[in-house]
Amino acid sequence: MRSLTKNTRKRFTRRDAICIGGLSVFGIGINKLFAGKVGSQSNAAKQCILIWLEGGPSHLEMFDPKPEAPEEVRGPLGSIATTLPGVRVNECLSQTAKIMDDITLIRSVTSPLGEHNFGSHYLLTGYKPTPALEYPALCSTVVQLREQNGVLPPNIAVPRFSNNLSGNGFLPAATQPFAVGGNPQNQNFKVRDLEFYRGLNLPRIDRRKRLVNTLDEFAARSDAGVSGLDPDLERAFNLLASEEAKSAFNLQNESVEVRNRYGLGDPIGQSCLLARRLVQRGVSFVTVTSSGWDTHQNISSLKRRYETDRNAKLPSFDRAYSALITDLKQQGMLDDTLVIVMGEFGRTPKVNANGGRDHWPRVFSIALAGGGVSGGQVYGSSNSLGEYPEDNPVTPADITATVYTLLGINPNHELHTRDGRPVRITPESANVLSQLFI
Repeated sequence: MRSLTKNTRKRFTRRDAICIGGLSVFGIGINKLFAGKVGSQSNAAKQCILIWLEGGPSHLEMFDPKPEAPEEVRGPLGSIATTLPGVRVNECLSQTAKIMDDITLIRSVTSPLGEHNFGSHYLLTGYKPTPALEYPALCSTVVQLREQNGVLPPNIAVPRFSNNLSGNGFLPAATQPFAVGGNPQNQNFKVRDLEFYRGLNLPRIDRRKRLVNTLDEFAARSDAGVSGLDPDLERAFNLLASEEAKSAFNLQNESVEVRNRYGLGDPIGQSCLLARRLVQRGVSFVTVTSSGWDTHQNISSLKRRYETDRNAKLPSFDRAYSALITDLKQQGMLDDTLVIVMGEFGRTPKVNANGGRDHWPRVFSIALAGGGVSGGQVYGSSNSLGEYPEDNPVTPADITATVYTLLGINPNHELHTRDGRPVRITPESANVLSQLFI
């Protein structure tokens, strides 16, 4: 009889998820979103925004130009001075150049992995990939180790997470990034499945929830040690029922002036604005994914794809990134919010026969701002042709250890796989770049 009761309880809980429909928010299951987590107190940054430039952004066309190099290395785009003496960035990053006092560049990141899947895994987890285990990404580890409160999911990806890994790895599905889908630049942008399905409304869903809770209470009385009310269902219902939570995703609530500042017609711009709205409401980790940085051909298209184009990759990134940093600073949130810009690797020092650059993991750049990072720095350097680190080489493991430390998480902390195997959240070889801290 007890076994039958257990099975009945599981069946009704799963059935409820199907009947409610809209509670499978963002197209993934309720249990993925709202299972409980072990908390870890942060002593530094409260939240993190990762701007993931998917495909491998060119360090030579972004944060590490080589204006004195031969033309085949220098490439078709120019460079400009920044607020930091002697530090130049790509000519398209004019707004970013003005706020370099708030930004730290790391120009000596190095990896042996020049393939998208492997490079993404290494940068996002701090571990080189292995067929034996998929490690969890930064975002999932952070929410696993922090106590989460509130209705909004703690780990959100705009509009999606990387295509190259799940995110949660061996951690519970509850820590997986919560993908909003769609395109935030569209005027009618809405988060998928966050509205009621046809024929459903809040009173009907409330009746179904109460029915399931009654069944769960009956199951709990019949099965000692099993909690009566399903917390996943409760939190999912609260999200669907909360107009305040749903309004967090409504960019129409921002003024046209603010939306223009981020780039009204740019997916990355509106995605960064949405990220600001989410961390402002207590979301722990937001990943903004910008695709299209795999420039094997025509590297100059990063500046413009046609004569009147203002929304090519570099100008769009410049508007979005500078607006985000400035906005966070003006609202008094930058000290509490760590902002990371990175991709899976850099690009070849020499322009290829197609006018583009191929994969190059031996050296590339990332940018950090806020969250306890002392701005106005350049850490490490590449050689004169952008081929390899000249000094202070930094591995992806070092980056993850540094990020965890900035977020108040001990990089030596151990998690456990599903079979109980202990795994450090960073490799033993990882070094914290404490020189970057305030």
